[in-house]
Amino acid sequence: MLESKIEKYISEKGLFGKTDKLVVALSGGADSVALLRILLSLGYDCVAAHCNFHLRAAESDRDEDFVRKLCAGLSVPLEVVHFQTSDYARENSLSIEMAARELRYGWFDEIRKKYGASCIAVAHHRDDSVETFLLNLSRGTGINGLKGIMPKNGFIVRPLLEAGRDDILEYLRQIGQDYVTDSTNLEDIYTRNKIRLDIIPLFKQINPSFCESVCETAQRLADVAAIYRQAINSSIERVMVSPDGMSIEKLLCEVSPQAVLYEWLSPLGFNSSQIKDVMRSLKSTSGKMFFSNDWVLLRDREQLLLRERNAGEEDYRLNVRMFSVESGFEVPKCNNIAYIDADKLCGELKLRKWKSGDKFVPFGMKGFKKVRDYLRDRKLSLFEKENVMVVTSGEEIVWLVNERTDNRFRIDSKTVNVVEIEVLSSK
Repeated sequence: MLESKIEKYISEKGLFGKTDKLVVALSGGADSVALLRILLSLGYDCVAAHCNFHLRAAESDRDEDFVRKLCAGLSVPLEVVHFQTSDYARENSLSIEMAARELRYGWFDEIRKKYGASCIAVAHHRDDSVETFLLNLSRGTGINGLKGIMPKNGFIVRPLLEAGRDDILEYLRQIGQDYVTDSTNLEDIYTRNKIRLDIIPLFKQINPSFCESVCETAQRLADVAAIYRQAINSSIERVMVSPDGMSIEKLLCEVSPQAVLYEWLSPLGFNSSQIKDVMRSLKSTSGKMFFSNDWVLLRDREQLLLRERNAGEEDYRLNVRMFSVESGFEVPKCNNIAYIDADKLCGELKLRKWKSGDKFVPFGMKGFKKVRDYLRDRKLSLFEKENVMVVTSGEEIVWLVNERTDNRFRIDSKTVNVVEIEVLSSK
């Protein structure tokens, strides 16, 4: 009966076809053993893949021995790999759980490619999905975290998601198939095990069909999430004014501004608390900055602006050309090239970032103006201000790059020699 249920589920979800070759992740535990036996019974072409993580001393080797005997008895090709998981976790600053996950899924994909398999079948079942639902709920999550485990993710497929743990154990009992037990699954020292061994049994006292109810809720939320994602994507399109800039005014006109912010910023590493602070900042003065590991968010005047935190600064160089004025010469009107009276210069031309205290006489004016005040009047964002450069001659600024030249070095009727200045990327 369980086999028929799984066969129907595979077909309904379009997990794979009858002629597809499958890599089956085989730990030796009840779930993976049942998965292999069911897929073989349904006529699928399988190759088993077993990881020895060397985390449970003799028990890890016991599991490997069991898997080897099982596959030999079933005439199933078997691939085995040994990982020094603790070393890998330490070298990469990962938890043991995350290290094992990275190692096994990377290797599973290598085996998939080696055999030309269409997908990798793993033995997550309904109770695992419930645990994931409750775990995400306990940590705080958006709607995506309440969808449970998805039946398909890239090359990973999960044919057992409609089967409960009790269904799997009963199936193995009926066919007389033994399996190994990971002793750590019986300990409640890990969060997921606490949910499995302590919390879910309490809920089952209230509702014996608790796991089925949670899975039904998760499925409905998965459907809602698809609609939600479509609506959020439309909202983000409406409020974005540049690839990295969001209009505050437009954002506040959306039905749920905070939801839009959450979906925009959380994938970039901003947490819920920070996003709430961003929302509060929309009612305050501009200039506040927020940081994730890889990104900086600036609350500018009318926008929220993103920038990569560790983006390397681009190197620039001066491109200088001197020529004599000929009859009829007119200064071209463009901001990205400056034309200066060469004979008014008072030293070598140099390029640098502007700094506090810098001042110049903007073209067309007579008095000095601080660069800071000029940039403020231009309403440049903090990110834009950080990238503004000046070209100097001696101690004097002759050009606020791509903005305005200094009036003291302008070309006039007495100019004989002209310097043409352009700032180019060194790349």
